[in-house]
Amino acid sequence: MITDHLPILLIIIGFFGAFFTPIIGMIRKKLCSPWATFITMLQFLISLLLLYNVLAAGNLSYWLGGWQPPWGIEYAVDILNAFVLVIVAGVCFLVSIYSRKSLGLEVPGKEIPLYTLYIVLSTGMLGIVITGDVFNLYVFLEISSLAAYALIALGGRQSAMASFNYMIMGTISASFILLGIGYLYVMTGTLNMADLSILLPGIYGRPVLLVAIALIVVGLSIKTALYPLHTWLPDAYTHAPSAISALLAGTFTKVGIYALIRVMFTVISPSYVIETVPVMSMLTWLAAIGILAGSILAIAQYDIKRMLAYSSVSQIGYIILGVGLANNIAMTGGILHILSHSLMKTGLFMVSGAIIYRTGIKNIYQLKGMGKKMPYTMGAFVVGALSMIGIPPTVGFASKFYLAWGALEAGKWVFVIVILLSSLLTAVYFWRIFENVYFGVHETEEIKKDEAPLSMLIPIVIFAALVFLAGIFASIPIEVIKIWVIGVLP
Repeated sequence: MITDHLPILLIIIGFFGAFFTPIIGMIRKKLCSPWATFITMLQFLISLLLLYNVLAAGNLSYWLGGWQPPWGIEYAVDILNAFVLVIVAGVCFLVSIYSRKSLGLEVPGKEIPLYTLYIVLSTGMLGIVITGDVFNLYVFLEISSLAAYALIALGGRQSAMASFNYMIMGTISASFILLGIGYLYVMTGTLNMADLSILLPGIYGRPVLLVAIALIVVGLSIKTALYPLHTWLPDAYTHAPSAISALLAGTFTKVGIYALIRVMFTVISPSYVIETVPVMSMLTWLAAIGILAGSILAIAQYDIKRMLAYSSVSQIGYIILGVGLANNIAMTGGILHILSHSLMKTGLFMVSGAIIYRTGIKNIYQLKGMGKKMPYTMGAFVVGALSMIGIPPTVGFASKFYLAWGALEAGKWVFVIVILLSSLLTAVYFWRIFENVYFGVHETEEIKKDEAPLSMLIPIVIFAALVFLAGIFASIPIEVIKIWVIGVLP
């Protein structure tokens, strides 16, 4: 049955889609955008089917070429990565719809390389999530990183420099991860994640394992832009084409966090990284510092995309905080915040791109009257911003509530204070935009309504609606996440 081959179809469709994009582009450049939308739509539908199958029938294991692991590469699907697959594929699909007008204005004439790389990036990220082999994870991480560097660089001169800086940090990160994986292989003779989880307990306490853990954690922390290893992110998100900023903000760092969760909690045992080696404890304090530092740095920005970029540093801290606290409630909140941040931040970057498309404005203090000029677009921005602050009934409130509850459960009152203080700081930097957008024009001034094109507006409104729906029906993703969390944590 074709459903038995869904894991590999997810990847094959993407790589074949990328291969044929230049051919389609040579026939007609304008076909590249709908082609990318079609490919990402197929990947999204397959991801939904995988999630349904896992919930209905349990974990899935697919052996590439019929080779039994650990000799062959395995694609393994459980509730966690099926959940993340749906998020990543869904964001890639909706951004592809949005990108046609946005990229057409910001990087005209580059449709063929743009959409080829777009599909490669989407497929690489999905490969990171679905693979059950640590070296294969590294390979997909590099595939998606190379595509991301190139996509950022296509934006222009400033984008090229931002991409170069990102490439340097990404290369350091990849080197650390590869060395860590190499040490794991030397110690165990296997690269299969399930096999490693069985063999590693026999070598706990060896210094070489500690070195491997340190290398992998630092490498993935760079990929996820965990403070203070975030230095590549602000320039990359600010200078990349707006659609690419939205895609990266909604997916790429979340995939890195997923890889960190997968390695720490399923390859290496939770008890070892929580109790024996205080990896999680160190991550929580870095996350707490990042939550506050990102919010403070966001307040200091005038460029709307740069403000959202520093805000992402803060929000990444929330996810790592939940993972680091490593109890059932906090972990649930952290994984739920992967969903929250993907919906919120993708939508907000889309709005900034729509503003740039219509007006060319990037400065926050030049947004006066935008509420009347682009009412639906700015209404969607307000929804995303309220969720970022943590106002009920948005999904941002649900994930922050679970994070604060998890901190109380762990007896860490200081982290509750950090969450509340950061929410206040978030309200400060978003209020500046609200003030200019809705109260920054005299009543005598007449503003002509000039809304974003439908191909941009519809995905923006969908993300705003999902922010509300995921908050109102938060119990559904929470119950799904809890199934995995309860099965993993001691």
